[in-house]
Amino acid sequence: MHNITTSILDFNTIAEIFSSNKKLVLSEDAKNNITRCREYLDKKMATHQGPIYGINTGFGSLCDVVIPDSDLEKLQQNLVMSHACGTGDEVPAVVVKLMLLLKIQALSYGKSGVQLVTVERLIDFFNNDILPVVYQQGSLGASGDLSPLAHMCLPLLGLGEVFYKGKKQPAADVLKQFNFEAIKLRSKEGLALLNGTQFMSAYGVWCLLQTKRLTIAADIIGAVSLEGFDGRLDPFKPHLHSIRPHKGQIQTAENMRKLLEGSEIIKRNKTHVQDPYSFRCIPQVHGASKDAIAYVEHVFLTEINSVTDNPTVFPEEDEILSGGNFHGQPLALALDFLAIALAELGSISERRTYQLIAGLRGLPSFLVATPGLNSGLMIPQYTAASIVSQNKQLCSPASVDSIVSSNGQEDHVSMGSNAATKCYKVVENLQRILAIELLNGSQALEFRRPLKSSAIIENLVSDYRKHVPFVEADKIMFTEIEKSVQFLKHTPFVI
Repeated sequence: MHNITTSILDFNTIAEIFSSNKKLVLSEDAKNNITRCREYLDKKMATHQGPIYGINTGFGSLCDVVIPDSDLEKLQQNLVMSHACGTGDEVPAVVVKLMLLLKIQALSYGKSGVQLVTVERLIDFFNNDILPVVYQQGSLGASGDLSPLAHMCLPLLGLGEVFYKGKKQPAADVLKQFNFEAIKLRSKEGLALLNGTQFMSAYGVWCLLQTKRLTIAADIIGAVSLEGFDGRLDPFKPHLHSIRPHKGQIQTAENMRKLLEGSEIIKRNKTHVQDPYSFRCIPQVHGASKDAIAYVEHVFLTEINSVTDNPTVFPEEDEILSGGNFHGQPLALALDFLAIALAELGSISERRTYQLIAGLRGLPSFLVATPGLNSGLMIPQYTAASIVSQNKQLCSPASVDSIVSSNGQEDHVSMGSNAATKCYKVVENLQRILAIELLNGSQALEFRRPLKSSAIIENLVSDYRKHVPFVEADKIMFTEIEKSVQFLKHTPFVI
């Protein structure tokens, strides 16, 4: 069980919640915060004269249209229904579940004016794996992720669709199975649910959780390839990096030294005095990506512990403020940066693959014993090159774009949602590029026998060989690549 509190939600906690399938429960402090804010809002609206944006007015450019008190609940339901206009591919289930978690966390601070029952129903959805059907396209990343969050919240009203027990079903049918009543939204609630950055944030958190594993995998697979290529240890010595002390660079060089410790291959005399950049500059390139990722983690750690809807209710200050905390610019920039950092890990990985198949340093062309009759690992490199090129295209920044909407009221948007879905694709692509490098690097390593690499590398390759055997002659390579991808996804890489 995980208590939703006002304390910091971090990436390790999120990973633990998902890996252990923990249930959520609101702490007493969170319940009190939510209830106190709702009670304040009700009292305020009973005595306040005049418009308050989103509570008794229309939305966007309709902000000057005052809504009668008798229609305030209908206003909120209309908002959710009208904004549920997403399209395109469905958001992966794990990202939807992350959206639920992050929305619950944001509402728990008691600044949004929602009912306690509304938050508890979101928790019911999370705990019972009732996952709303959400679509990838439709958010501009400002005014929050309106369309995706509308789809996420439709089932609260008994509308829309959900995935439950492996199939897509009408939300109303699933609510009946649990004897849940549809939530009757009160003033401001629809806006509190729809305003927010939880679509962008959920994608970003998922990408960062994968990134923790993939940056380690990139170092380890790079070391496998270095051994297969008969590379040198010199570029990883500590005093070389102490004179250019970027944190990620130092960390990567240290990782490489640990990975190569005890290797017979790295210790033997070399006839070459330098390695190509893709090997020699692993600390500089991998390290720069690590430093970029650290910045992105800082941005997202702040965001997932923030209140991002609008207007925001401050009972203690007796104020209801209309501002711009929903604007996704911090996330959009960070997601673009993350995509670039990850794409570079893939770019240098593919270059190592290329070097391994080039027939250099005693390795056979395309890493097969009888090239010509066999094409060997020629075409997997084509595949990696194609994916690297796609990543370059996906790294065209979304955050520099903006389109005016809502009759000019919303005149600058972040496009962070597009940055998020692009970054997700870059992560998936990076896994495939690294898997192809592992296929090549482990193949090359066999041509260095009987010399052994380090214990870490030999154990990894031994585990890998249980799934993907040495390529003696041509075979259907799709199968070997796919098995390599699955091995990469399910192996706990540790240095």
